[in-house]
Amino acid sequence: MKKIILVSLTVLFALSNINAQETANPITTAAPFLLIAPDARAGGMGDIGVATSPDANSQHWNASKFAFMRSQFSVGIIYTPWLRELTNDVFLGGFSFANRIDERSAWAASLKYFNLGEIQLTDNSGFPNGTEKLNEFSVDASYSLKLNETYSMGVTLRYIRSDLGIESANSTISPVNSFAVDISGYFQSDEKNYGDFNGIWRAGYNISNIGPKVSYSDDGQDNFIPTNMKVGGGFDFILDNYNKISLNLELNKLLVPTPSVSDDGEPPYSQDDISFFSGMFKSFNDAPGGFSEEMKEFTWALGAEYMYDNSFAIRAGYFNESDLKGARKYFTIGSGFNFKSSKLDISYLFNASDINNPLENTLRFSLSFDFGDIFEVN
Repeated sequence: MKKIILVSLTVLFALSNINAQETANPITTAAPFLLIAPDARAGGMGDIGVATSPDANSQHWNASKFAFMRSQFSVGIIYTPWLRELTNDVFLGGFSFANRIDERSAWAASLKYFNLGEIQLTDNSGFPNGTEKLNEFSVDASYSLKLNETYSMGVTLRYIRSDLGIESANSTISPVNSFAVDISGYFQSDEKNYGDFNGIWRAGYNISNIGPKVSYSDDGQDNFIPTNMKVGGGFDFILDNYNKISLNLELNKLLVPTPSVSDDGEPPYSQDDISFFSGMFKSFNDAPGGFSEEMKEFTWALGAEYMYDNSFAIRAGYFNESDLKGARKYFTIGSGFNFKSSKLDISYLFNASDINNPLENTLRFSLSFDFGDIFEVN
């Protein structure tokens, strides 16, 4: 029974990493929950957010956006069901708090909690033998600073804990405790006139989860955490005082070495035993298939948002990943409702791939509150 439990846990872990099929050469990491899009606003636009306008959940996407936040304080609450087609007790939840200190700087903190559900244990005869609850979480804090009127940078320090062991089954899997850093930048132009409409250009980048390798057992292989690079841009079409349309594009790449393919081309694959820092640079030119495979390790997403009178929003997006690296392909839709200082966002995902997505047919929700003084932005 212990073996069955551990196999089940391994399958659940793989599903949380969204590699739900046997792919040619996927990149796997420890603590993949760090990459899950937490909020419904981004979820409605194809899971993008590195260069969108600032909101309460910018900590995950690009902490440097907080320096352009309009309100003095912002609080965000997120809830994302996970694997609803299989179970009803796996979810990602959390909250964030941001404080714009003055015209140039801001700080923020957030918590993300990934509940992997309750596992019913039995003995070798099939009789109940208790339950185990597995979970992962991260706590982080950031500081962002405007370097001029249109550009800011931010740094985030993150504590990570991943507990996937089953104590009562004498599991060899140990909890993981580690730290990581994010480095980000954000550009937001002044509002300019383009004839029949005004416009604002946006751009951003975030290199997240820069940190050491971890191991789930004393004698096991060290695993890379999901060091990740996001780069994106967008443009706001301000049609009049009531109508605004935002279009955004985002590219994403794991800065983790590509596993080496075995001689027979079949799993298991293995990653080189190098430091996390060397692995970040090696990840750009180490794919066994050369440049063509390297390009397949980039995902891209398109997102659009229509906002009416800063009170109602409609969103849509598309996310694409190579069939050889995970085959995530999906459309998203969403909406947002602003009630004075509070905002409610909802999103829904339509799978466009033959491979099941953990968020397929699932509604995501996020709630935020803005209060305090209002800052002028550009």
